[in-house]
Amino acid sequence: MSSNLVDLDSWRALPAAQQPDWPDRGELDKVVAELGGLPPLVFAGECDQLKRQLAAVSRGEAFVLQGGDCAETFSGATADNVRNKLKTLLQMAIVLTYAAKVPVVKIGRVAGQFAKPRSKGTEVRDDVELPAYRGDMVNGFEFTPESRNPDPWRLLKAYHSSAVTLNLARAFTKGGYADLRQVHAWNQDFVAESPAGRRYEQLAREIDQALAFMRACGAEPEEFHTVEFYSSHEALILDYDRALTRIDSRTGLPYDVSAHMVWIGERTRQLDGAHVDFFAGIRNPIGVKLGPTTSPDEALALIQRLNPDNEPGRLTFITRMGASKIREHLPALVKEVTASGAQVAWICDPMHGNTFEAPSGHKTRHFDDVLDEVAGFFEVHRALGTHPGGIHIEFTGDDVTECVGGGHEIVEGDLGTRYETACDPRLNRGQSLDLAFRVAELYRG
Repeated sequence: MSSNLVDLDSWRALPAAQQPDWPDRGELDKVVAELGGLPPLVFAGECDQLKRQLAAVSRGEAFVLQGGDCAETFSGATADNVRNKLKTLLQMAIVLTYAAKVPVVKIGRVAGQFAKPRSKGTEVRDDVELPAYRGDMVNGFEFTPESRNPDPWRLLKAYHSSAVTLNLARAFTKGGYADLRQVHAWNQDFVAESPAGRRYEQLAREIDQALAFMRACGAEPEEFHTVEFYSSHEALILDYDRALTRIDSRTGLPYDVSAHMVWIGERTRQLDGAHVDFFAGIRNPIGVKLGPTTSPDEALALIQRLNPDNEPGRLTFITRMGASKIREHLPALVKEVTASGAQVAWICDPMHGNTFEAPSGHKTRHFDDVLDEVAGFFEVHRALGTHPGGIHIEFTGDDVTECVGGGHEIVEGDLGTRYETACDPRLNRGQSLDLAFRVAELYRG
């Protein structure tokens, strides 16, 4: 066991990007020690189950729907918030399952997505310079010295907030709320109210007929009433994820039990950096975000470092290129990785490459750009004979006004109406469901 632990701490000697400047190392050590004694948030066996499902994705036999908040907030860990997010994710999943004719693996950006990488370490307002907001796990959103000072005790609060969120998610997904017929009824309401409803009516009607046929046959599988739901986050703050790494009693192998799946961001995927080193040691299914500057050689080097045994389901590449760049930059990556024989799942993040600033100063994204990047992702994989394995989106179950466009169109002048995100703009419930129906059309097309 001790040899595992030595490996798990080798990252400490390496450069670690995007880490907070903790004012008191002693306080951080106390928090880390306390986190180290707390129960796991997820179990190693559940991580292995997700890994098997992601292996099916890499073989072209399943599709991933991964989504949730850009950055969770402690105040957002309420029953209403969690339920609305889950409801939207489940509604999207039923449409995608029917269209893709393969199982949809449901992964939330929930119960741990409390930290965000930032392009600058500080923020200036009216000649006052303070540390940038790095997510509730690190500091507060309010622009005051007290709020913006990194506080290690927030790591503990992130753990407890994640536990509450996971507990709610498990209750909802196992307690009848996720019943397929109930979810389909919500979608029928959406189609009836949506300006694009006509467009989606046919698909909704087909799903309705399929469910009626199953009911007539007396088919009542367990899967109709409950769903498997997994948690994921960007493992950015290494002290937190290391403190929640445990040795699995079944296998003697280390798992980061803060989430079922964790990923490395575009800004922290340096081959000689601390994040890649830490991820190489844990046995969870893991993801790596790849932006438009990623070369095929870099992708192959990441595979060699993070999945040297070529274990199916272990590694997922989440591409975030931008609508204008995906058709140009993705083909070479997919071609070279496929030619190498590497088993990876490919997922499209159509959010992060499409952010711009509206005249009002709000960061936003256009629904059409999001859709166009997904379309480009499908086109590239179709042309190469590979599998477009899923989508990774930032959304909320609420009727916010953060992204422009969509069926109930939001224009730039509307952004101030309900702009509630703690960081990046999210699709609202209607836009998320619009996207699911449009991706279903891409699948069928």
